[in-house]
Amino acid sequence: MGKIKLKDISTRAPDGWDKQETKDKLVDILLELDELQNLLYAESKHSVLVIIQGMDASGKDGAVRNVFGKLNPQGVLVRSFKAPSAEELAHDFLWRIHAHAPPKGYIQIFNRSQYEDILVTRVHNWIDDSTAHKRMKAINDFERLLTEHNDTHILKFYLHISPKEQKQRLEERIHNPSKQWKYNENDFAEAKLWDDYMSMYEDCFENCSDVPWIIVPADQNWYKEHLIATTVRDMLKDLNMQYPGLKKK
Repeated sequence: MGKIKLKDISTRAPDGWDKQETKDKLVDILLELDELQNLLYAESKHSVLVIIQGMDASGKDGAVRNVFGKLNPQGVLVRSFKAPSAEELAHDFLWRIHAHAPPKGYIQIFNRSQYEDILVTRVHNWIDDSTAHKRMKAINDFERLLTEHNDTHILKFYLHISPKEQKQRLEERIHNPSKQWKYNENDFAEAKLWDDYMSMYEDCFENCSDVPWIIVPADQNWYKEHLIATTVRDMLKDLNMQYPGLKKK
């Protein structure tokens, strides 16, 4: 992947996309996705890792809920990575990540991921650039290990939101009772570091792209969810999976 400049990429759906038409299409895509996930679980030859990254209020939780929420929970795993615990800090930074790599037959979703350890840590100067680039190499090796030795198919989504939309969503968490539980005063402080985060993300895209990143315009949730669902659906279809049939004694 070449050098990505996020400021040059739109955060909104392309011209000509109709909201209601897109939402109607999503219903059919999710039905396909449900059947494909069942096939993935039954065949149990492949695993899928979906990584969702993005700034605060970019819609990560909504993507997990609205794209994967209707699938059979028996075959879908979700893990959110927050600040590491004392035990996790006592190990290498990938220790807590590898413990949640998907087994065959499963879709594993990372709501934030190993990439937090080269993003927030750099923005706040908790690690230097040399350490960050060593971690990037380790992440590339880790993803190669999963793909080459466990038939894991990795999709990495960056939810690309505008500062204006983020501000509106963060303020909504103050005033909307159904969203107040998400409110974190620190989110506004992090938002002030926007340019630093964009720079670190762009460096991440440039150096951790053995598995390519998918930049998802995320100002409009209906388009974001359609794009993620379509991408996962198409990847699963390309696996040409088959139901195993009757088991032999």
